[in-house]
Amino acid sequence: ELRRLDQKKALGRVIVAHLGNGASITAVKGGRSFDTSMGLTPTGGILMSSRTGDVDPGTSLYIMKSEGLSVDSMSRLVNHESGLLGISETSSDMHDLLLREATDDRAREAVDLFCYEAKKRIGAYAAGLGRVETIIFTSGFGQNAMTIRARICEELEFLGISLDEERNQNNEEIISATSAPVCVRVIHTNEELTIAHITSEI
Repeated sequence: ELRRLDQKKALGRVIVAHLGNGASITAVKGGRSFDTSMGLTPTGGILMSSRTGDVDPGTSLYIMKSEGLSVDSMSRLVNHESGLLGISETSSDMHDLLLREATDDRAREAVDLFCYEAKKRIGAYAAGLGRVETIIFTSGFGQNAMTIRARICEELEFLGISLDEERNQNNEEIISATSAPVCVRVIHTNEELTIAHITSEI
């Protein structure tokens, strides 16, 4: 989609933040992804609605041993009972957590940790790219949660990232400040259409 909107930027140094119930950060250089937060399975990377994200492998071993969990039970824990749900202990829904964070410490902790993990990965990929020219926010939280976008970009000015508060609040296509070196975009995803195109090609 970025190729359609801005061919030159699409061939530059781009970080895509796909932030929804499943979440990933991808570094793109010259139009090709060269690093992504997810590993062998979608469980890896930044924490998600109900998935752990990256954890010390020893943590899984410790939990399985101390709690007597089977492989299937551990799989359920890391895929369906962790992430925002596990930290907040009440909800995997970001909208719900944002509504309750002012009065619920666990909800606030879940939101803060999600934003911190995304911010940290953006910083790492900016280093991997050498610099960053474009950041794209997409998927559920990325497209619709202006608060989440603002918190992730906060204090990243040293990378050239600066949001225009009004543009961000209005969910505009470009939400970065006019003078900012890094262009920050909001692009709506269409996973179903992409799946259909790939299936048709195969």
